[in-house]
Amino acid sequence: MGKFVQLVVDGLSTGSVYAALALAIVLVHQATGLINFAQGGMAVLSAYVAWWLTNQGLPLIVAILLAIVFSVVFGALVERWLMRRFERGDPDTAVVVTIGLLTLITGFAGWLWTYNNQQFPSLFPLDTVSFLGVSVSVRSLGTTAVIVVAMLLLQGLFVGTKLGLALRAVAINPQSAAFSGLPVGRLLMVGWGLAAALGAVAAALVAPQLTLTPGMLDNALVYALAAVILGGLTSPIGVVVAAWIIGILENLAAVYVPFIGFDLKVAVPFILIFVVLIVRPQGLFGRKTVVRV
Repeated sequence: MGKFVQLVVDGLSTGSVYAALALAIVLVHQATGLINFAQGGMAVLSAYVAWWLTNQGLPLIVAILLAIVFSVVFGALVERWLMRRFERGDPDTAVVVTIGLLTLITGFAGWLWTYNNQQFPSLFPLDTVSFLGVSVSVRSLGTTAVIVVAMLLLQGLFVGTKLGLALRAVAINPQSAAFSGLPVGRLLMVGWGLAAALGAVAAALVAPQLTLTPGMLDNALVYALAAVILGGLTSPIGVVVAAWIIGILENLAAVYVPFIGFDLKVAVPFILIFVVLIVRPQGLFGRKTVVRV
């Protein structure tokens, strides 16, 4: 029983890593209607900025805050000078552009800071606490707590604020939003900037656990996209719960399902995606989209 509980706790910790990136993907989609495959690369770039600032002697929390500011500006500029050129065209073209942007950012980070593993300092102590025979690191608890707060803030943003409603209106129908007097261009920049800031927070939480490299979030991005599909693109709470489910189930499958083991546990989220897309295509917590013709 103790082993089972430990696997569940470890799965929640791993799932929080996936959830951090999944929330940023949901934020971009809610604000622009686009899946941003470059989200992981933008987050890693902000982590490198924070790491470089700490090497210049700045305290870690100050470096992270400055990296978040950098991310907001960078995200807004990417929307204004790159993505806006493709937003009224074929959506598939915009998605391909984000994939190209991911490749560009990863190459730039590797060229500037090399591809060597770098140690990123942790915001939380490395101590562990034990409860009923289960050991949990303080860092995992802190990461999970930050993700829960971010999830609640994001849910509140889109449900209970004028800014959130305006962002959703622009994502659903930018032309109608413009006719209603909403500043569509500025709202799109705000959406990308907020998502980049959330990605910066995610990278700062994840980097101490994974070590900092240009491709640090490549694998996590796959799991984050799985969490987005499972939880639903319209539900921040849903994607976090889905990320936790993925983290727990892959841990349990690796230990208790012999033919999966640790080598094939990566297949777990894809099996879940296959089942959910058949049974509930909008995701476990997502809303159906009604199209009037």
